[in-house]
Amino acid sequence: MAALFDYSAQLLEGAALTLELAFTSLCFGLLLGLAGAAAKMSALSWLRQSAHLVSNILRGIPEFLILLICYFGLSNLINTHFAGTLTLSPFAGGVVALALVFGAYASEVFRGAFLAVPKGQLEAARSYGLSRWQIFWCVQLPQAWRICLPSLNNMWQNLLKDTSLVSIVGLEDMLRKANIAAQFTKQPFVFYAAVAVIYLLLLAVSNPAFAYFEKRANRGYASPA
Repeated sequence: MAALFDYSAQLLEGAALTLELAFTSLCFGLLLGLAGAAAKMSALSWLRQSAHLVSNILRGIPEFLILLICYFGLSNLINTHFAGTLTLSPFAGGVVALALVFGAYASEVFRGAFLAVPKGQLEAARSYGLSRWQIFWCVQLPQAWRICLPSLNNMWQNLLKDTSLVSIVGLEDMLRKANIAAQFTKQPFVFYAAVAVIYLLLLAVSNPAFAYFEKRANRGYASPA
């Protein structure tokens, strides 16, 4: 336990970077999910088919492999075209990979949520003269958000755990800090168990947060019997 105390500051520093990676990926993933859902519901058949194809490809490839492709593939592409003037950090590569996968799954969640909004409400909004943007922002998005929150909670939990994959490309996150400490002290169980506890604590905090968001989103709706 003394060794764990000695490395506690580094583990907490890694945990902070893990959270930063998760939240950044979440923000970009939500935007990609909304864009993907809009493309899947587009009136243009080629756009719908392309969005479904990209989503199926991203969901069909292991996330670890997508991370390797994004980091090493993009790094090679940047070095080839920019002669080393630009570099891709492990953090940026992790955000790209995690956001792409999260966005692929979120696009289906958002698409189903938008389709669940009663069409009568959309017709009523049009009859009041609301623009398409006003209908989306004031009618569709609030109701779709309420519907998809439970699924987004599950996806957030998976995203938070998947951040551990990025340590393989050199990101100094919580797991990599634990790896270094375990190799130096020869106590892998202690440090890996500590990382597992930290992940559980982060998820334990996330659940009440999403429960609060769901409660606010369900204001004005009758509770199920």
